[in-house]
Amino acid sequence: MAVYQRRTRVGAPLESVWDFHSRVSGLEALTPEWMHLRIEEVQGPDGDPDPEILVPGSRIEASVQPFGAGPRQQWTSLITAREHEGATAHFTDEMAGGPFRHWEHTHRFFADGDETVVDDRVVYALPFGPLGDAIAPLARVGFEPMFRFRHRRTRELLE
Repeated sequence: MAVYQRRTRVGAPLESVWDFHSRVSGLEALTPEWMHLRIEEVQGPDGDPDPEILVPGSRIEASVQPFGAGPRQQWTSLITAREHEGATAHFTDEMAGGPFRHWEHTHRFFADGDETVVDDRVVYALPFGPLGDAIAPLARVGFEPMFRFRHRRTRELLE
């Protein structure tokens, strides 16, 4: 499987950065407008609607329409891990349904004094089997602008 990774430093304490990323409102704020994100439903692990904090078992039903072109693509994310211990924290969301054959996004956060290092790591596989595997490195072309936006926007909102 292919891997995409991006890291940035945010001039804000770990607790603020962690809290921001732990909510659906953070996902909405960090998704570029050109993705045309719609959050359609969010459920907590017990089926409760609209949980305040996304914890393991939380499910996000969304759709995107990059650049407003083509049909909307459904995307179901499941939070599969979440841990905060001392100066580090992480959570993982996995695509349970959507355009990728595999998508596992681990969001890691490391305190460094009054700042936080944000590290996004995505392990993914494109559809279409061997053909998708052959062209997977080209997906960086789409990932780069989105993750640059996410990291820049995190700094703008939290610093």
